[in-house]
Amino acid sequence: MSTSVTPSSRPGSRSVPADVQAASELLAALASPLRMSIVTLLDEHGSRCVHQLVDALGVPQPLVSQHLRVLRGAGLVTGVRRHREVDYRLVDGHVAHIVRDALAHAGHATESPDTA
Repeated sequence: MSTSVTPSSRPGSRSVPADVQAASELLAALASPLRMSIVTLLDEHGSRCVHQLVDALGVPQPLVSQHLRVLRGAGLVTGVRRHREVDYRLVDGHVAHIVRDALAHAGHATESPDTA
């Protein structure tokens, strides 16, 4: 049986199943082109430290760190300190699968429709 949470105390608001709320929070954490790019890089390479992500993405280090904080806060990536750096990796492959599917869908959506 699914647990429900109430998203707000507004009159007429409906309760949302906990799994739907959790999925919504997951998608919100991925709702950034830079975060999706980070997930893709971590999926391709297994793990990366911040400076490797900065080099690959071509964006400032503070911006990469900020987006990694969001992904860590959502439980999507984990970091392991190695000397002076932190190696980041995906918690599991499910997140990368979601991103790959979203990218594939976006690719199909931008193709011109078939005229039959």
